[in-house]
Amino acid sequence: MVPLQRKKYVLFLWGLMMSSVVFGQQAPQFTQYTHSFMFINAGFAGIDQQGICVSGIARQQWVGFTDQNGNKIAPQDFLINISAPVPFLKGGLGASIIQDKLGFESNIGLQLAYSFHYELSSGTLGIGLGLNLTNRSIDFSKFDPVDPNDPSLLKSKQGDMLMDGNLGLYFRSNRNFYAGLSVTNLFESAGKNLSTSSGVIRFHTDRTFYLVAGYKTRLPNHPNMTLAPSLLIQSDIASTQYNLSTVVTYKNKFWGGLNYRFQESVGFLVGFKIDGISVGYSYDLPLLPVGLAGSHEISISYCFKIKTEKINTRYKNTRYL
Repeated sequence: MVPLQRKKYVLFLWGLMMSSVVFGQQAPQFTQYTHSFMFINAGFAGIDQQGICVSGIARQQWVGFTDQNGNKIAPQDFLINISAPVPFLKGGLGASIIQDKLGFESNIGLQLAYSFHYELSSGTLGIGLGLNLTNRSIDFSKFDPVDPNDPSLLKSKQGDMLMDGNLGLYFRSNRNFYAGLSVTNLFESAGKNLSTSSGVIRFHTDRTFYLVAGYKTRLPNHPNMTLAPSLLIQSDIASTQYNLSTVVTYKNKFWGGLNYRFQESVGFLVGFKIDGISVGYSYDLPLLPVGLAGSHEISISYCFKIKTEKINTRYKNTRYL
């Protein structure tokens, strides 16, 4: 099942008994995924922005989830995004930095993206290309294997730097509708051989596909309130995750909503905006029968407006000569 993907991965590492294996990892998930578009779609860079926009998300999943020795092994994610339109490049530039922890594995990634903005009569299409750099490491010395003397097992911290590419299409219509299709880690790059035995142990990136769509509209008879339903489908082919969200905003200052992650959780979202700074919080209530605790997530974002110098234009009229 999709919701147990990460837990199964942790248990798999604990029971590692083979000499030939490749380590990958499911891409991070966010309940407030509308703040992660720069991370999942290179075409989003600079779209519908009037300046430099910075956002961040901190997620603690399955609070209190530990192994048999009491070690905290629940997923933790910290994401920072920045993007801005660059008129002379006819598009936008963006970057994302993420730290993704799972058990004794830690991944630090940097993504750089350029999006070409193609103006259509109905909106703007962003065509994006991205570079993905990931420093992936696992501390094998903290594992508790069944046979600690197995010569095929690694006993120290191992890591590698991986490079891959991203592609993305993102469309923002003139009528408050958006949709995006993207892929990260397109080439599924593999790292160096980390083992000293005859087997091959190495890391690799995981190709992940994303489909997003959403719409914003004013509620009938309530001009100060807007409704914004949205969808995120995330898949690495082996497993697929579905998210459905609806957020109601009041006077563009306060909001609340729900997110349903298919067969996994129901998320409750609240937030506010003050002096241009948006702050959001979400809590995921698990629907799984395995007794996992809930997940917390905090987001913050702000846009720095780019001021352009006005060109002084002088007019001469014979009437005033």
